[in-house]
Amino acid sequence: MTTIQHLRELKQSLWLDSISRPMLDDGRLQRYVTEFGITGLTSNPTIFDEAIGTGAYDEDIARKSREGKSGEALFTELALDDLRRAAQLFRPVHESTHGVDGWVSMELSPLLAADTAGSVRAAASIHRAAGLENLFVKIPGTPAGVAAIEQSIFEGVPINVTLLFSPEQYLASANAYLRGIERRIAAGRSPVVASVASLFVSRWDKAVADQVPPMMHNRLGIAIAQRTYVACLGLYSSARWKKLAAAGARPQRLLWASTGTKDPSVPESLYAEAFAAPDTIDTLPEKTLLALSKMEAVPPLMDTAGADSERTLDEFANENVDLDALAQKLQEDGAAAFVKSWHHLMQNIADKGETLARVVNR
Repeated sequence: MTTIQHLRELKQSLWLDSISRPMLDDGRLQRYVTEFGITGLTSNPTIFDEAIGTGAYDEDIARKSREGKSGEALFTELALDDLRRAAQLFRPVHESTHGVDGWVSMELSPLLAADTAGSVRAAASIHRAAGLENLFVKIPGTPAGVAAIEQSIFEGVPINVTLLFSPEQYLASANAYLRGIERRIAAGRSPVVASVASLFVSRWDKAVADQVPPMMHNRLGIAIAQRTYVACLGLYSSARWKKLAAAGARPQRLLWASTGTKDPSVPESLYAEAFAAPDTIDTLPEKTLLALSKMEAVPPLMDTAGADSERTLDEFANENVDLDALAQKLQEDGAAAFVKSWHHLMQNIADKGETLARVVNR
């Protein structure tokens, strides 16, 4: 049995943390679905920026530019064209799991990270424009994002909460999801609105690599994830959740994100092997997926007691690592990095449009 088969038998969903036009055209995504059981994917501005840089979108950019489209509107159409094709590949699993699995994700403009009302409007607009039952709109779990998550869930928009780095940030978004469902029930609406909460992992280890001894490298992210998993299990065993479940609500699934290793000295599968947890999602970079596909290790189940992770976190505290402050910084830095990628993406699209227009006009 391969490691991938083992994780799937544990009822963990494996998603791909990538999408591109070439991946759709050359059949790679279809192969990952067929051979590896990939049941969803995520995307972000950085991923699309890299994909657009390959030239695979030149024809569409030229055509849409001639139609008068530019900037964010042009990008949204390009992204949704790809995501519709990917969503079709995942439709069978989406239908067979009654909407639990088989999702693709589209990121809001990161310029809206501090704008609650703007995020709510944009999420609803993307949801309508996509016309897909299995598309999540990604909203960051920032303070402004938490309020947008609650309102979007209330309005029936499926949400992938992104840029979560700690149990506290996770619980804030999870409780926003519950409040949205509670409001729907009080309003006589269906309690079924899908959502996932994406915890970013590897950035923890990169952030402290120069602050702690080598023996402590690549341990913090896993410990944070374990603590978050324990918090998740606690939330979904609470009386509050049991009442919602009895009304027909479904849990917001926990998703492990940023699971590609940043340290070349450790195996690419480091985090994926540590997160063998039923009913969670692991979204894998293509490189990590391919590494897992060649393995036959049987990872142990993720710790649900939390004792090991708490000891590890105490060790980092003894090295003067302020976990709360670092979690906030990682979220702020992550939001800033997405803004930088977004600006580069918009400039890339504008430059492509101008270049291609000159070629046509010669």
